[in-house]
Amino acid sequence: MSPPGFTGGALDRADRLRHDPDVLAAALDWRTRLLVLGPGYEPEVDEGGRLGWTSLAQAPEDAELVLLGLADGRAHVAAITYQPGGAAFRSPRLLMALAELAPGEAATWAAARSVLDWHARHRFCANCGTPTTVFRAGWGRKCEACATEHFPRTDPVVIMIAEHDGRALLGRQAAWPAGRYSALAGFLEPGEAIEEAVARELHEEAGVRVHDVRYVASQPWPFPSQLMIACVAQAEDDALTLDTHELEDAIWVSRDEVRAVLAGGEGSFIAPPPHAIAHTLLTRWAG
Repeated sequence: MSPPGFTGGALDRADRLRHDPDVLAAALDWRTRLLVLGPGYEPEVDEGGRLGWTSLAQAPEDAELVLLGLADGRAHVAAITYQPGGAAFRSPRLLMALAELAPGEAATWAAARSVLDWHARHRFCANCGTPTTVFRAGWGRKCEACATEHFPRTDPVVIMIAEHDGRALLGRQAAWPAGRYSALAGFLEPGEAIEEAVARELHEEAGVRVHDVRYVASQPWPFPSQLMIACVAQAEDDALTLDTHELEDAIWVSRDEVRAVLAGGEGSFIAPPPHAIAHTLLTRWAG
């Protein structure tokens, strides 16, 4: 069974180079490859589904760089542009590029997008407000005023299916394309376990009480930087009470219908795209 989208990256992240500026500088030679990105961090993708790379000489003058990793003895980097990421993942061009990217290539792009967007959002120290500078090969920012060090963060999100009598609960938000349904999801809150977050979100959004939460898979989600934690839980009953601030609708679907929709057939809903872990979750549940 195929792994979740944005996983399987082949680059050696080379943490050992992040701690020594001199060693890093020596590694950034004429062989270094610079990731080609468009507006909104959109990737350039060739016919083989591979990312576009160019020479380091094409980087803007005095560009700050993020070391993405090593491959074939060459450093692979991305230039920090401080452009806001916005809602670029909704653009048709990006969705088309994601559909074309090979699995490992998508993982490399996702890591780059997440850390570049983090730099754009964290130019000032959260402790004292002073502008920060890049260090650790682009994987941190340092405040020279109060010596606070800042590092990219990943926000954990639970995404889950409630199961009852051989059926799965799916919901939709009003902003989604017509007919699109997916697994319910929500951010973990401080002091909360994964299982507790699954139960809370399902009850808050759909009025469903669950137990026996089981983990299925996880996925980095670079919009801007989250870790999607996919789970399945057993519902006590199938009665629904929707939070209309979160969901426009919710439905129970059978395994047969899910299998048919995932295979390209017709059903009462349109499945989430293959690069989303909700697609993985539905596929594994249906199987």
